[in-house]
Amino acid sequence: MNADELLKRYAAGERDFREVNLIGANLSGANLSGANLSGASLGSANLSRTVLKEANLQGTFLYGADLSFAKISEANLIDADLTKANLKGAHLVKTDLKGAKLSGAILTAVNLRAANLQGVNLCGANLSGINLRSSNLIDAKLNWANLTGARMSGTKMTGASLNGIKLKGAWLNGVDLHAVDLDGVDLTEAKLSGTNLTKANLPATNLTDAQLRVANLTQVNLRAANLNGTWLPKANLTDANLTKADFSEANLTDANLSGANLNGASLREADLSRANLSNAYLWATKLDEANLSGAVLHGASMRGASLDAVDMENALYNDETLFPAGYDPDEAGAYFVDSGLRLVA
Repeated sequence: MNADELLKRYAAGERDFREVNLIGANLSGANLSGANLSGASLGSANLSRTVLKEANLQGTFLYGADLSFAKISEANLIDADLTKANLKGAHLVKTDLKGAKLSGAILTAVNLRAANLQGVNLCGANLSGINLRSSNLIDAKLNWANLTGARMSGTKMTGASLNGIKLKGAWLNGVDLHAVDLDGVDLTEAKLSGTNLTKANLPATNLTDAQLRVANLTQVNLRAANLNGTWLPKANLTDANLTKADFSEANLTDANLSGANLNGASLREADLSRANLSNAYLWATKLDEANLSGAVLHGASMRGASLDAVDMENALYNDETLFPAGYDPDEAGAYFVDSGLRLVA
């Protein structure tokens, strides 16, 4: 069967083209919506701008095929071979790609919103700026992949391999990254509001100017991480390891830092207004020109901390709070609260 015969049969209402051999065929711009091409051989075929919506391409051989700007939404591409295929600008919304081979494929500007990519190998792939919102990346292999500026909000990433991944400017709002290992990853300007990073490992990670509003960072490891200018309003950093991290000029308003270890960290010019620092460790922490107005400092250990020009107006402390030698919190505008008293909100 050649391309012309297939198109004639399709126009006549036929849809079953299983295991057809159309290697190198030109089907550019054709409408093959709903066609069954499972197991077909379409290697090096020209399918540019072809409409394959809801088509069955399970196990189809598409090695080196041109699928640029093709419409393949809600299609079945399970176990398809897309090695070195050109998918530039292709529309793959809600498409099932579980088990598909994508090694060397061109994925520039591809739309994979709500697609199923479970277990797919995308190691080293250039996924810069692509749409992966609400997609399934469970157990996907993303080592060394470039996801700079990618839209990934609502994506499922449990068990995904992320070694050396590039996530600068990526949109990861609401993603569950519980216990993920992102050691040293570049998350500069990333959008992580509402993201679950509980017990995540992020030492030496670059989060400069990242957005982490209302993010859950309970027991996270951010040792020596760069959070300069990062937005963390109402973030939960309870019991987090923040030793030697740089929070200079960060926004931590209303954040929960109770029990956090901030020893040796820099919080210069950071906004910690109304933050909860109860039982936090702040030994040798740099808080110069930081805003601690209204912050709760019950049981906080601030021995050796640098507090030059810090704003302590209306901050609350108790008899278990430890300030640097010679520092007078009352003179700075803070209020003492008896440990035996119960505060009512």
